[in-house]
Formats: sequence, structure tokens, C-alpha cells
Amino acid sequence: MRFEFPWAFLILPLTIFLAWASTRRNGRAAIRFSSIRTAAASGTSLRARLHWLPAVVRGTAVLLLVVGLARPQQGREEVRDVDQGIAIEMVVDRSGSMGQEFIYQGSELNRLEAVKKIFREFVLGDGKELRGRPNDLIGMVAFARYADTVCPLTLSHGALDRFVEAIQLVTRKNEDGTAIGDALALAAARLKTAEETVTKARDRIPAEASQKESAIASARPGLPGGDGGYRIKSKVIILLTDGRNNAGKRSPIEAARLAKEWGIRIYAVGIGGRESFVTIRTPLGKYKVPGDPGVDEAILKAIADQTGGAFWVAESGEKLREIYREIDKLEKTEIESVRHVDYAERFAPFVLAALLLLTIERILVGTVFRRIP
Repeated sequence: MRFEFPWAFLILPLTIFLAWASTRRNGRAAIRFSSIRTAAASGTSLRARLHWLPAVVRGTAVLLLVVGLARPQQGREEVRDVDQGIAIEMVVDRSGSMGQEFIYQGSELNRLEAVKKIFREFVLGDGKELRGRPNDLIGMVAFARYADTVCPLTLSHGALDRFVEAIQLVTRKNEDGTAIGDALALAAARLKTAEETVTKARDRIPAEASQKESAIASARPGLPGGDGGYRIKSKVIILLTDGRNNAGKRSPIEAARLAKEWGIRIYAVGIGGRESFVTIRTPLGKYKVPGDPGVDEAILKAIADQTGGAFWVAESGEKLREIYREIDKLEKTEIESVRHVDYAERFAPFVLAALLLLTIERILVGTVFRRIP
């Protein structure tokens, strides 16, 4: 708790003096009696014994008003000065084969749902091993036969969840396929222009914003500002696929050459491994039969090695989560500083309480403790 205007407390000595002065009686009584001996012998009523109550209520109200005028503030808001980070493009396979079962934390999910769930933990953190990536620009490309930008590069990770939820398995047969090369090329092109994305975000800060709003906006993810603005430390593509390239105009190797030329690393993750199985439910039980050809490990390893990245195979959700932990360690970002710039105002409860007490005091003086004359 702090007070923005502590000078207001200087009013308290003045109010105490005025209250003392008002209790001083000089001169003669308003009404004279020959003798009050008989009245004194009759005793003192409860109302007379509590004659001081309105004054105490009024004094408490004045004290609360002074505290409210001093503007108490509490709870500093932590605002990070994000000076640099990593630009990450997630490239996610949504072809029909990603609908095969995938075990994660004892539950049977399809591969795409498991990938989406663990991706959220990677970006936002899980409170345990994964700390989240609050300082990084993150975008997403999804692909089957065609590659599409699902989410542009952004520091506002709160909006990512809605974009991720929108990624669904392909339903039309003419759109099914695995265009790994086209998806990588699209992601690389997005990362190539990442600096322009940052510049546009910074330019959107209103010029007429107040000094306080500008300070907060300059440190808020998604609105980089300040001296030099937000700097991209490195650029990374994380590819998650369970198939082999069988569609698109570019091959994965051609896309990897583009990525290398633009200084982009590719981390390739093969979902499910070389062998693929589909569970068939029959009246006699569940049976696993061979499915589509599995991951093309040779190609994925080649594109990762060519760009200075790495390749893994994730046979389960736990393994995929472990891979994300490794990527998290490989691609580290540091918070340059942490500032406490915003305080929540707490004067309203004091002022409202003071007004309530003043109302009560006026009611008491006008009824129970009314004096005549």
C-alpha cells in the first residue's frame, strides 16, 4: 500500500484543532435554570451517556475522507520490458493421417488434438517444466494438400488459443495430402518479413496516448516500443508431421535451402514414427492394422541438418512434450528487465465509507441526539 498524495494528511491536525475549538464553551448557557439539582438526582439516560457518538462518527468520516484524498494505491502490476525474442513459426500437419490415435497422459487422442494441446503448453507454459514463451513472436501455418497461414506472427499469445482451436483435420478428399515443402516455404517467407510485422505493431501505438499509456504500451507484448524497439534474436520453424511429402510445388529440400538462405533453423518432429497403425473396432474387440506410410525420417533429418536444426521422432504425447522441453532449452530468451509501473487505486472504499458515516451522523443528530434549542 502506498499513497500518491501523502500531503493530504496535513489536513488532519487542522480538523483536530477545529473539533477541539468547537467543544470549547464560553459565555452563558442558552437557557438558565434556578437549580438543576433535581434533574441531576434523576440520573443520566442512555442517550445522554452516548452524546459523544455523533462526534465520533463525524470524526471517523473526516479521517476516511482524508485517507481517500491521499489516494491509497495497492498491487503493483508487473510489466516486462521485452527487448528481444525469437520468431517461431509452428508448421502443423492436418492431413487425414493425423486423425490416428495418439496416447497422451493415459488418454487416447488423435494426433492433431495432442499436438494442439502440447503446443498450448509450450507457448503459455504448464507451470512445471515448460515455462512458456512470453517474449517470442509466434505464428502458425497448417497444411494438408495446401498450406495456409492460420495465425500471423504475434506477441499477443492470448489470441493464439482461438486460432489453434480452428485447426481441424481435413475433411475433403481432394484437399487431403502432405505438402511439407510448400508449408515450410510459406513459414520461411513469413519469418523473412518478421521485422516488418514488428514495425507495423509499433506504429499502431496512438501518438496521442498519455505518458502512462505510452509507457505501458511500449512494454506490452504485441506493441513493442522504447529505444530501439523489439529485436528478433533468431528465427525458427518447428515442423510437426506424420507423413511424407506427396503434394505441393516445392520439395522439402528446396524449402530448407530457402530457410538456410534467410538464416532460419528448422526443428522437425516426426509424429508416430516410421510405422503407422489404425485402430479398428469390431464386435470381437479392437485391432490395429497398418495405416498410411509413416514419417519420412531421412527427409526430415536432412532439412533439419541443412538449416542447423534438429530432428526427433515422437511416438507418444509424453515424448512430444519432452521434445518441446528440449527446444525450449535450445531456444532461450531473456527478459532484459522487469518494471513495476502501475498501481490500482484504492480510494473508493474509503470515500464511500466516509459518505455512509456522514449520512448516519446526520440521521443521529436529527433524530435520537437532536438538541433543543
